[in-house]
Amino acid sequence: MKDLLYLKDEQIKDCIQLLFYAYRETFSDPKDILKKNSLGSAHHRTLYLIERNEGISVNELLLKLKVTKQSLNRVLRELKRLKIVKQIKDIQDTRRKLLYLDQNGKEFYDEIFETQKKRIFNALKDSDSESVIHFKEVLKKIVNGKK
Repeated sequence: MKDLLYLKDEQIKDCIQLLFYAYRETFSDPKDILKKNSLGSAHHRTLYLIERNEGISVNELLLKLKVTKQSLNRVLRELKRLKIVKQIKDIQDTRRKLLYLDQNGKEFYDEIFETQKKRIFNALKDSDSESVIHFKEVLKKIVNGKK
C-alpha cells in the first residue's frame, strides 16, 4: 500500500486514461437511444443531473454542468420541446425556474439508464466489496479534490 504514495507520472497518466475510457464507454452506451431523438451528450448530462437533483434550479444546473447559459438554454429548449423536461416557477421565488423530468422524460431516462447500468453493474459485481468501497472513495476524492 505504501508504494501507492509514490505514483510516477506514467502511472498517473494511465489512471487518467482509464478514467477517460470509463467515462467514454459508460456515456456512449446510450448513444443510439439519444441519436434516434436527435439528442447528444449535452442533453444526456443535463437529463442525468435533473433526474438526480429533482427540482434543480437553472442556475444550480449551470454551476454543476460548468457550461454557458446560452449552451444550457439551447439544450433545455430542445428537451422541453420533446416534452422530456418541464420547467416550473418556484413558489417562494418566482424568478427561479425549477427543472423536472416529466413522465416522458422519466421513461426516456430509464431507457438510457438501463444501457449504462449493465456496464457498471457487471464491473461492480465482478469486484470484491473492498475494491468497490475503495473505488468509490477514490472517485469522491477526485471529484472533491484540489487542483
